[in-house]
Amino acid sequence: MYRTILVAYATKHGSTREVADTIAGVLRTDGYDVTVRPAAEVTELDDFEAVILGGALYTGRWHRDARRFLSRFRGELAARRLAIFGMGPKTMSTEDVAGSRDQLGRALQSFPDLRPVTTEVFGGVIDPSRLRFPFSHMPASDARDWRQIRRWATEVSAAFAAERAAV
Repeated sequence: MYRTILVAYATKHGSTREVADTIAGVLRTDGYDVTVRPAAEVTELDDFEAVILGGALYTGRWHRDARRFLSRFRGELAARRLAIFGMGPKTMSTEDVAGSRDQLGRALQSFPDLRPVTTEVFGGVIDPSRLRFPFSHMPASDARDWRQIRRWATEVSAAFAAERAAV
C-alpha cells in the first residue's frame, strides 16, 4: 500500500478542487492515505509515492499552475506513479471532449519523459457571475459527470495498485 498519494490541482474558480476532493474520497475508501493540495502550494514530493495532477483547461491551455507543477517536479514525477486529468469542455459532446483532449495532449507534449498511467478529461463549469466580460455573458453550465469522475478514480486506484504489485 502506498504511504501517501498527492492529489494536486490547479483551479481558477474552484471546480477542479471539487473534483480533486471527490477523487481523494474514492482513493481513501480504497484504503489510501491521500493529501489534497493546490499545485502551486506543493513544495516537495518526498512523502508521496504517487501523484494525481488535475488542472482546468482555459481558452486552449492547461492551467499555468499545473504546467509549472510538472516543470518543477519533472524529475521526481518520472520516478513516481502519475495520473493526470483536465477539466474543460462546456459540454460532454464528442466535439467538445475531443477539443479538450487535444488541449491537454498539447500541454503534456512538453513532458515526454513523464508517462502517466492514465489521463482523463472531465466536463467543466461555467459560472458567468465569476467571469469577466465577454465570458460573463456565456450561459451557465456544469458538465461534470460525478459518476465518470468516481469511476476514473477507481481505475486510477487499480492502476496504481497493479503497478505497485509489478514492482
